[in-house]
Amino acid sequence: MPYAAGHRTEVREKIVQSARRLFNRHGFDNVSITQIMAGAGLTHGGFYSYFKSKSDLYTEVLGCFLTDPQWKSRWKGVEVDLSSADVGPQVIRAYLSRQHFEDVENSCPMAALPSDVSRSTDSARRAFETVFKAMVGVLERGRIENGRSRHAIAQATAALCVGGMVVARAMVDRALADELRDACMAVALKLGNWHNESKSNNGKSGRRSRLRAASLP
Repeated sequence: MPYAAGHRTEVREKIVQSARRLFNRHGFDNVSITQIMAGAGLTHGGFYSYFKSKSDLYTEVLGCFLTDPQWKSRWKGVEVDLSSADVGPQVIRAYLSRQHFEDVENSCPMAALPSDVSRSTDSARRAFETVFKAMVGVLERGRIENGRSRHAIAQATAALCVGGMVVARAMVDRALADELRDACMAVALKLGNWHNESKSNNGKSGRRSRLRAASLP
């Protein structure tokens, strides 16, 4: 009996979601294809009809963070409209939000796996590089001026978002981690000349960050 239309797409998505959760929680090298497929409710043998390798799967896991509609339903109060003119500050606030900080399993693998990727295959490293470039491209579309290179500022802003989340998650002191996220958000918004925007999608944290950003030199 043939499968219903859309079956392959649905199965592929289950594999991607399972891989993201496991990669983020345990690391790229510590997760097997068997574990990924079991997490999706599938058997190991079906993997290769969807992906050539674990690195190829990782490429898709990395690439679906901001375009995945599921995180929007999970992270209440966080909005990113990639077609919006002010997408830059939306990305910054979403990336450094408390929701992203707390939801490790469903977060961006760039924040969860940078050390793993640096020791992994060229394919995985190229995937990381591709997604980082995409994030830079989104930030570059925003209002980044200040007489400096638009591209350079977007690169620095993306690195500040990813690096800030990595360091915050490594801290035991929750208050210090929150303070660090706020500080990174403030500086990132300042870099892009977005610190005077009145709209915040991340509640008190976003309001605090704008106040701090306004006092930066």
